[in-house]
Amino acid sequence: MAHFDYDLFVIGGGSGGVRAARMSAGYGARVAIAEEHRYGGTCVIRGCVPKKLFVYASHFRDEFADARGFGWTLGERSFSWPALVAAKDREIARLESAYRGLLEKAGVTVLAGRARLLDPHTVELGGRRLSARYILVATGGRPFVPDIPGRALAITSGEAFHLAELPRRIVVAGGGYIAVEFAGIWNGLGAETTLVHRGTEILRGFDHDVRRFLHAEIAKKGVRVLLGTEVRSLERRDGAIAAQLASGETRLADAVMFATGRVPNTEGLGLEEAGVALAADGSVRVDAHSRTSAASVYAIGDVTHRLQLTPVAIREGAAVAATLFGGRPTPADHENVPTAVFSQPPVGTVGLTEEAALERYPELEIYRTDFRPMKATLSGSSERTLMKLVVDRATQRVVGAHMVGNDAPEIIQGIAIAVKAGLAKSDFDATVGIHPTAAEEFVTLRDKVVVTRAAAAAGTPI
Repeated sequence: MAHFDYDLFVIGGGSGGVRAARMSAGYGARVAIAEEHRYGGTCVIRGCVPKKLFVYASHFRDEFADARGFGWTLGERSFSWPALVAAKDREIARLESAYRGLLEKAGVTVLAGRARLLDPHTVELGGRRLSARYILVATGGRPFVPDIPGRALAITSGEAFHLAELPRRIVVAGGGYIAVEFAGIWNGLGAETTLVHRGTEILRGFDHDVRRFLHAEIAKKGVRVLLGTEVRSLERRDGAIAAQLASGETRLADAVMFATGRVPNTEGLGLEEAGVALAADGSVRVDAHSRTSAASVYAIGDVTHRLQLTPVAIREGAAVAATLFGGRPTPADHENVPTAVFSQPPVGTVGLTEEAALERYPELEIYRTDFRPMKATLSGSSERTLMKLVVDRATQRVVGAHMVGNDAPEIIQGIAIAVKAGLAKSDFDATVGIHPTAAEEFVTLRDKVVVTRAAAAAGTPI
């Protein structure tokens, strides 16, 4: 039997790679992990964690305004961008240290530097060659900025967390969840915010009711949404950045942020030389067990062609560890994955959209409501909440649940258990609601609309 330095060598110290390394070591494997930047990866260092902290910060403007309706008198207040950035940096440093500590406690050899494959069992790191029975690629992705004139003037989510000062005016290019979330952050912190998206509506791939409803809500809060156009060029002008749009309009801003998608980090890793097949977009092709075309090389997370969500990468990492060292071949499960958009108001969703459900089921029952939340009755806020259930008419199984409104991500996490378990609408109906809450609406929905695949194909509005 061939001798290897390690049983598993993980390239990439993000959430997925760290989970795979820790669990594999827990099964008794000899594991090493290498990271060329900071441990924690995109989510912890420059993604979901700092973004959520910034979302919290941006909520206070509305909270202060709402407080007056509940009898509070507020004194003078101000916001310090440098103080927020410094507090965020301290928390990220703490989390990075915690990640390293967890790896070391698990017995994983923690390495710094860029590793690349020399062959299906060998990596090179800092001039050293290290061998492993299995290699796991978990290098994630990075923001994509189109090749337009002046692209060097743009920032992405990576730079947004380290700006020296808060922009007074900002243009956000993109219509996905990152673009929508940052539009809410900048707007909530007081910046004049314009969201530019080339599509016909924001949040492509989400339920159509969610997309339209959220668009209306963020517009009410002051975000200017421009659809059907895109940023064509950037240039310095009069101490600002001039963003030339395809529509012919020019927007002057202090910063232009691109959130127009992400690309996998596969360049320079030696993957193709090691026999690892890549898709046209550069992502790693894998099977249900995350194995690549090279039998000893596996890949998880955003570097693959699957769902780009941190909890999914973590589950994929755990599945690889169980498959290779736990004696339990475990495929990655991507069915009914709940997700959230930390927009303002936030979105929570699980299961199929109405459009996707119609491709699977000939007839659906749609339960939908939107209402003014209880808090708004005294605060005076015009914000509304949307809730929607998508039900297969034949089986009465709830195949999708969607919400836009305060606490939507927290509420959908619980609803996701029911959808994942395959529960029926009658199970929702039999559950007693907690009153007074917004969440109780999910178990009290009664009014339905029947939609059919045939009607949709004929162009009948749904």
